[in-house]
Order: sequence, then structure tokens, then C-alpha cells
Amino acid sequence: MACQLTLSLICIFSLLLTAAQSKTLKRDVKALNEIKASLGWRVVYAWVGDDPCGDGDLPPWSGVTCSTQGDYRVVTELEVYAVSIVGPFPIAVTNLLDLTRLDLHNNKLTGPIPPQIGRLKRLRILNLRWNKLQDVIPAEIGELKRLTHLSLSFNNFKGEIPKEIANLPELRYLYLQENRLTGRIPPELGILPNLRHLDVGNNHLVGTIRELIRFEGSFPVLRNLYLNNNYLTGGIPAQLANLTNLEILYLSHNKMSGTIPLALAHIPKLTYLYLDHNQFSGRIPDAFYKHPFLKEMYIEGNAFRPGVNPIGIHKVLELTDTEFLV
Repeated sequence: MACQLTLSLICIFSLLLTAAQSKTLKRDVKALNEIKASLGWRVVYAWVGDDPCGDGDLPPWSGVTCSTQGDYRVVTELEVYAVSIVGPFPIAVTNLLDLTRLDLHNNKLTGPIPPQIGRLKRLRILNLRWNKLQDVIPAEIGELKRLTHLSLSFNNFKGEIPKEIANLPELRYLYLQENRLTGRIPPELGILPNLRHLDVGNNHLVGTIRELIRFEGSFPVLRNLYLNNNYLTGGIPAQLANLTNLEILYLSHNKMSGTIPLALAHIPKLTYLYLDHNQFSGRIPDAFYKHPFLKEMYIEGNAFRPGVNPIGIHKVLELTDTEFLV
């Protein structure tokens, strides 16, 4: 028994010693020091020493997470947000090939996302919201096959939504709201098997919902669909009821028309239905008012017949940071 205990202690000590002696991969040291130089001391005052993973008595740099792979330590997470970083997207980030999480949200980054972003094959979370990034969203984002969360909202991106985003089989949350995106929403997004949340609100998008869901079995697990504040036209097709997991449908401030199909009231867990400020007409079927989960239905600014009433009190729905990480 004593021998087994001794062997166990030796093994633990050996592992700790190996971790302590591991060197940070030179590639990552070089990349982080380039980022440090480009960001300026005022922003990264907590980045002390030359090794981002820690050196001797110095701890890892703030916002930098490392892990041991073989004989080396590599950078796996970089979180530098809400510190007023000014300037272009730091291209050296794309040399951190073991990153699983990149969070630079709520800064003042400008310019485009470099196409080299496609090199980060292990990335699972990419959060760049609340910056001043611009130009088109690079198609190379479609090369990040492990991505589960993509947030590019509240920037100045223009052009069309790249259909290459549909090449991300693990994607669960897609936030593209509050940009200057144009064109149609790629119906290819509907084939994403794990997409739960799609927000493209407050852009300059055109097209119809019928086009968006034209592929059979579109959006099989989608819960939240935000299409508000765009230039969408046409009606609500009855086929939208095939999105049986839908809980939030946000169509406010578009140019949609026609009547509201009864089939929509058969979506089992529909909770929030925002139809306001469109050109809808006619009556709303009684089934909506008997729906067991429907808390809010906002109808203002349409051409419904007299006597059509809203449900609940309208409020703007926004996800918190905690919900983003579900």
C-alpha cells in the first residue's frame, strides 16, 4: 500500500514538473508580443513579461489562457474586451492556431476581418460585436468548421451575408444584427443542423421568408428568428409552421403584407410574435389568442381589421452575455 502511494506521488510530482518546465510555443509567444506591441501599453498594462503563458513567478497575461500540448504550452483562449482597443484587427491573432475562443468585443477595432481568420481551424467562439469593423464579412469564416458561436453584430459590415457560413456544421448562435448588410439572406443557412438562434435584424436585407425556408427541412432546431428592421416583402408562408421549435419570431419594421396564416398558431412553443409596422391585413385567427405559450403578439402599424387586438406589452428582446454562452 505504501509503495502504491509513493508511486502515485511520484507520478503527480512528475506531471507538475513537466508542466512547470514546458515552454510556450515560440509561434504563440511571437504572435502575442506582436499583438501587445500593436495594442499599446495603455491597453495591455497587465501583460507583464515576455511569455504570455507566464514565466517563473509571473502569471499568464490577463485574458490569455494556455494549455499544455506535449512538450509545449499553447494559447487556446484570448479575451481582451471592453478596453477601448483602437486600430485595425490585429492580424497576428491569426497565427494563434490553437485558439478555441477569440473575444475582442466592445472595443474600437476598425477595418476588415482579414481573410487569414480561416486559419483558426480549432476556433469554437468568435465574438467581435460592438466594434467599428467594416467591409465585407470574409468567406473564409466558412472554414472554421468547429465554430459554435459567431457574433459580428453592432459593426459596419456591408455587402451580402456569405453563404459559406452554411459550411459550419456545429454553429448554434449567429448574430449579424446592426450592420449594413444587403441582399438576400442565404437560404443555405437553413441546412445548418444545430442553429438555434439567427439574428439579422437592423440591416438592409431584402427578399421573402418563402425564399429563406425554400429547402425542405430548413432550420430544424431554430428557436429564435430575428428578421426585424429590414426591407423584407411578401407574406408569411404557412410552411413557416414547419419550424416547430420556434419560440421567438421577430418581423417588426419590414414591408411584409398579406394575412396571418392559421398554421403559425400551431407552432407548439411560440412565445413572442412581433408583426408590428408592416402591411399585414385581415383578421388574426382566434387560435393565437388561445395559444398556451404566446405571451406577446405586437400588431401596431398594420392594416388589420378593427377589433384585432395585441397580446401582452411590447418590449425589445435582447440576449445577455450569459445567454450568448449557452
